[in-house]
Amino acid sequence: MKKFILIMAVVIAGICTASAQKFALVDMEYILKNVPTYEMANEQLNQLSQRWQKEVEAVGKEAETMYQSYLSDKVFLTDEQAKKREEEIVAKEKEATELRYKYFGPEGELYKKRQTLLKPVQDDVYNAVKKVAEERGYQAIFDRASASDIIYASPRIDVSNEVLAKLGYSK
Repeated sequence: MKKFILIMAVVIAGICTASAQKFALVDMEYILKNVPTYEMANEQLNQLSQRWQKEVEAVGKEAETMYQSYLSDKVFLTDEQAKKREEEIVAKEKEATELRYKYFGPEGELYKKRQTLLKPVQDDVYNAVKKVAEERGYQAIFDRASASDIIYASPRIDVSNEVLAKLGYSK
């Protein structure tokens, strides 16, 4: 009998605890698409990325052209001239690789620019989500855009529009 009462007490405590927790969902993609500064920053990053990609491709193409020229002239070159041209080609390929790393590497220019342009917007969104959670008493707010394991969620628990309103972008 004592075991039965103990088990029932644990079950009732679990049910009370589970029902007391409140959670909500947000759709970060939806929120960020409705923040003009984020869209402008993304567009600026895309343009910068394309410009740098063209620059890297131009240096790579130059190395390829040098290599093709070397192949066609190889029979007419002395060993010393061939070695010099090979070194120039290798140097140009290395330049292209270094340029790619400089712009697109883990600590490259694109990463730094992304941090300076997007981080403030993401921080604002985070703070707005935090305010909504505090005001409405949510213990957790999940991102439905990145949570692949959410199969279905009621639209009633989506607070994306409230977050947009906190940011000053009413929908």
